[in-house]
Amino acid sequence: MNYQPLPELITQAQQLLTLISQHPQYQGLQVDCDVTLGDVSQFFNALQWQSIGSTVDVSREGFFQ
Repeated sequence: MNYQPLPELITQAQQLLTLISQHPQYQGLQVDCDVTLGDVSQFFNALQWQSIGSTVDVSREGFFQ
C-alpha cells in the first residue's frame, strides 16, 4: 500500500480547517463543544513538528503486514 507522507496529510488537514473556519455556513452555526477549531489547529501544529522530527520509512513492502 502506498501512503501519502504524514506531513503532507497534516498540511491538507490544516488547509481544510482554514476553509471550514471561513465558511459562512460554519460561521452561522452555534457550536457548543469542548474542542474548538483553534484547539484542533494547535494539535495539528504540534503533530506537524513531531512528524517532521521523526520520519519512518514505510516504503518497504510488507512493512505494516
